[in-house]
Amino acid sequence: MARFFQYKAPGELQAAADELGQPLSLAPSAAPLFEPFRVGGRTVGNRLVVQPMEGCDGTLDGAPDELTFRRYRRFGAGGAKLIWGEATAVSADARANTRQLWLSPRTAPAIEQMLAECRSAHREACGDDRDLLLGLQLTHSGRYSVPRPLLATTDPLLDPLTYHRAAGRPVNATDPRLTDAELRGIADQYVTAARLAQQVGCDFVDIKQCHHYLLSELLSARNRPGPYGGSLENRTRLVREIVTRIRAEVPGLLLFTRMNCYDGIPFRGELIDGERRGRPVPCEGPVPNAFGTDPNEWQREDLAEPIAVARELVQLGVGMVNVTMGNPYANPHVVRPAEYPPVDGYLPPEHPLLGVLRHLRIAAAMQAALPGVPVVGSGYSWLQDFAHLVAAGEVAAGRVTCAGFGRATLSHPDFANALKEQGRFDRKQVCRTFSYCTGLMRAKDHPLGQYPTGCPPFDKEAYGAIWKEVEAKRSP
Repeated sequence: MARFFQYKAPGELQAAADELGQPLSLAPSAAPLFEPFRVGGRTVGNRLVVQPMEGCDGTLDGAPDELTFRRYRRFGAGGAKLIWGEATAVSADARANTRQLWLSPRTAPAIEQMLAECRSAHREACGDDRDLLLGLQLTHSGRYSVPRPLLATTDPLLDPLTYHRAAGRPVNATDPRLTDAELRGIADQYVTAARLAQQVGCDFVDIKQCHHYLLSELLSARNRPGPYGGSLENRTRLVREIVTRIRAEVPGLLLFTRMNCYDGIPFRGELIDGERRGRPVPCEGPVPNAFGTDPNEWQREDLAEPIAVARELVQLGVGMVNVTMGNPYANPHVVRPAEYPPVDGYLPPEHPLLGVLRHLRIAAAMQAALPGVPVVGSGYSWLQDFAHLVAAGEVAAGRVTCAGFGRATLSHPDFANALKEQGRFDRKQVCRTFSYCTGLMRAKDHPLGQYPTGCPPFDKEAYGAIWKEVEAKRSP
């Protein structure tokens, strides 16, 4: 595979963007990332965000385990002032893997301890946590729930690529869809989880609407009949109910949302000349279910609906929008541009820089449509040593309020402190988007049904032996 990232200086990266027809501005330093900002009556000490990076390392009943505690202590000590905690299920059957966190009365004490240790590590490393914002991402995994998918609608492009683990086959037309009554019950679960989140010490919760999990799938459910599908009003009914109820029943808890603003269409890998290359699935006519996507030209975003949804949720009390896109199971190159594909992926069908530029462009459009509302940008990790300069350029230009780092935090949890003290990342820890973390996440041959995920190349202490075990099982 030819290496895409070959840039030795910021100017080379800018020139590459120019060649792709989308100019890129890099700031001279990371200074803009260390300006405080305000959200929900709180002052946050810098613009650096630890994105919700799931470790798949909880216990079977949904509590944090040893590696979970370790990760949050490292995040807390790392210097970022907004720690957007990982996907935490609102019910047992809403989990995307057997080791995903689940916020319940049984697990609440352990999750409270995890958050407390995160804050304590931050105070010890940074001196003060009054300008730290810490919360959890509340999720219902919908079609990606285990042991069986909980489908919001029929998706003719995505259903054949959605694995029904309990049945040992892809989803098909005989599989039931969630009823209206079941969706109303899920709203109750979100409110209960939000109440628990406040009790265990969360400053905020994220009502997750991304990556084609349940609330994200509903955003695109144009072909679902009844009050939760069809029109945009219906497709947003459940998230509006959830936000309205949490605001009324859990006062004082900040509400944020991480939201897909462009879905695109599914891709699949095809073996061509000995290489697994990404190809879009066949699609005749308008795309049936794709939010933020031009149905007649799926390569193009159409942000009219994402902007309308974000504005309405802000009116209902959502204080911050974290912009993302794509589906990690169906078009991972859209979600996370990478140098090397994940084990279940394919070679990039586009230059990864185009994927980064898509993230930047869409986040900037959302920020322009939401003046005064903090917007978090994503997709910086592939930029490696220059990610902070691009992020700082976006913040300085007002194109986003904050820069969110995901995979990069697994290899370099103290990235914010490194930037503050040295003005650059530690080159020995910079994420190179080799997709080891995703490889671990996709490894299910474990006694608990799921291997924990992290960065084996740069965190050998915790994940070196785990990766060797996974590799041994994959070897013929």
